Amino acid sequence: MAVSSVRCKVESKMERFISPGKGNGLRALSEIKPGQLIYSSEPIAFCVAEKFLKSTCQTCLCRGESLLRCSQCKSSRYCSVQCQKEAWPEHKRECKCLQHVYPRVPTDSVRLTARIIFTLLSDPAADSQELYSITEHQSHLEEMSEEKREGLVQLCSMLKLYLDSDVSQLPSGLDPMSLLARVMCNCFSVSDGELQDVGLGLYPSMSLLNHDCRPNCVMMFVRKKLKLRAVRRIQPFEELCISYTDILSPCVERRTQLMDQFHFLCQCQRCSDDQSDCTMLGGEESRWTIIRDSLPHLETLRHGEKWVELQQACQALIGAHSAAVPDSNVFMLRVLDSLMDSCITLSQYETALQYGTRTLTAYLLHYPDPHPSHAVELLRVAKLQHYSGDVEQAERTFTRAYDVMKVTHGSDHPLVTEVCRKLAECQAERR
Repeated sequence: MAVSSVRCKVESKMERFISPGKGNGLRALSEIKPGQLIYSSEPIAFCVAEKFLKSTCQTCLCRGESLLRCSQCKSSRYCSVQCQKEAWPEHKRECKCLQHVYPRVPTDSVRLTARIIFTLLSDPAADSQELYSITEHQSHLEEMSEEKREGLVQLCSMLKLYLDSDVSQLPSGLDPMSLLARVMCNCFSVSDGELQDVGLGLYPSMSLLNHDCRPNCVMMFVRKKLKLRAVRRIQPFEELCISYTDILSPCVERRTQLMDQFHFLCQCQRCSDDQSDCTMLGGEESRWTIIRDSLPHLETLRHGEKWVELQQACQALIGAHSAAVPDSNVFMLRVLDSLMDSCITLSQYETALQYGTRTLTAYLLHYPDPHPSHAVELLRVAKLQHYSGDVEQAERTFTRAYDVMKVTHGSDHPLVTEVCRKLAECQAERR
């Protein structure tokens, strides 16, 4: 049986159509309730992000420090012999390429594009059952700045070096350059249930989904499988939309990122008539501007795992500006989240709980619809409350997390199972 015949499941709940002012899109064929699964699919190709190669199983995406390493390419890791065997049909061509450039590891987009090429060469009809074939994907080459095009040329050179073979057999209309551009504009970051990015995947039919800053759908992943769910009641023939960017950002940030990465100016209702910025940017502008401008430094400390320095920097910002900038300000909220993370990493759980609790009102304010980020924040705070011994409050917060997750993740998601187990623990302790 061909891989393409079992990879995706296109539900009768949606259809492709021409969305006015947007081009191709997807719309509902019937009424869809919040939490209802609309579509699920395995990727046509997937790669683990470079920074997680040493700690993530290529097959099941579980994490660990003592994973088995491919003896030939010395790059791919597996949690078991079974996972290694399961990955070999896809990995064997990639393995030779990784050996060819060892010890260098190409960028994520180059490795993903190579995997797509391997799939298309071995099965030219691999995307024939998709609603949107790869050749139809937009590359936006003509809209790219000269600087971005030059960067793409360099990636294309890297791809050709990596492949070290003739790719002239690609389907008509595709060449390495245009395929790279299509991948960069249409691939999805694949994350675990707690929204930690793991890698990149291409899900062709899902590239039809247009953007809205208040989407009616969200994507979640179980390992590599994408699941699209409704977060609001969707009427027949209503367009299905996701957010391409962090909706917990002011309008200018959202529009800038969308223009830079996806080459369009967002004209959604929220951007066109956005009162939420008044809340997102609450407080004295001169003070929250200082916080905003400090965020890149905080991210550098986080990336370098300098947790003590990150904690000190966050505490200094909060101490200096919290009287003039409320917790609902999105820049202050990012600082609170970073401080919570650093405290958890440093095993300072009581302090983490203090700052985590401060985020919950802001999250509820900024996420009027069920959203995975809100669910995960509730879960983190609930775990801290449980650890601190406040079982009654933990049970309430776990319940709130469950109420959001059953919509965003689905009741069969592993993280929802964990929340149910935690709820049962709290209830048992209170008896």
